[in-house]
Amino acid sequence: MRALSPRARGGIAALLLVACAAVALSAHATRVYRWKGASGTVRYGDQPPAGNTRPASVEVIPMHTEPGAIARLRIANAADGYQAWAENTLAGPVEVRLSFSRARQARGEPELPARATVPAYDRALVARIFGMDGARGGDFELRLDAVPGQPGARHRDVEYVFPLRTHDLRVEQGYGGAFSHQDEQNRYAVDFAAPLGTDVLAARDGVVMQVENDFDSAGLNQEKYAGRANFVRIVHDDGTMALYAHLLERGVMVRMGQRVRAGQLIGRSGNTGFTSGPHLHFAVQANHGMRLVALPFRMFGPHGILRFGETRQAGHL
Repeated sequence: MRALSPRARGGIAALLLVACAAVALSAHATRVYRWKGASGTVRYGDQPPAGNTRPASVEVIPMHTEPGAIARLRIANAADGYQAWAENTLAGPVEVRLSFSRARQARGEPELPARATVPAYDRALVARIFGMDGARGGDFELRLDAVPGQPGARHRDVEYVFPLRTHDLRVEQGYGGAFSHQDEQNRYAVDFAAPLGTDVLAARDGVVMQVENDFDSAGLNQEKYAGRANFVRIVHDDGTMALYAHLLERGVMVRMGQRVRAGQLIGRSGNTGFTSGPHLHFAVQANHGMRLVALPFRMFGPHGILRFGETRQAGHL
């Protein structure tokens, strides 16, 4: 997915929003709170009133939202052209690729497409843009693609903890499932059946890199629901990442940047996004150079080592 800048003729100062190649994207502030203050005045905010003055009744107004960006592109004026900076909004590294969607009498230095890896909550200068005469000018549009994770991460041979607090193990869709596990980023994903509200546990130590917590609906309309699942993404010490998706609305129990241990409660299972029913979608992924790729993994379940053979049955998304 992508967003393009306005056409640039001699200069732009635009903010470009960039989508990532993940199963789901992060978003923010999707509720508005309304209450009456002490004087009877109606007040609004994106957080409920705090402290002892909080009224007994606070109305929650749900707001529909679009998935947010994991990286943003800012264009800054420079003496001899423009600087293209990528800003990382996540609590873990992302790789970005900057390219021209349109370029007339414009060039990049380094030559575009150009890549950069941006650390957590940081920014990086990806390229400088010049007119063909070496000064500002030209007519161009830019595209920034972003993928979570450090490129080239190598998966350690570790045993993952079963990510649900239950002894009832049922796999709805395993490796290579024909229903939705055919693409690179989901090939080795596993869908575990889980009633709404089941405790979701960290399967491995790591840092919470990305969360989505505010979506409240689900369905099989891909255009409407793709990218709208609640989830937690945890980055491990070897650079790989675990994705826990389709969580309950407001069911995330951890915050971005928080370090968690294997077996720790991180959320509640749900039925949000592009899905046919309640379950937990679990995958281990790595960035293979602007490609989010699922990796096979070993896991110890309620009754011993789990075997995830390739499946072809219809199951949950």
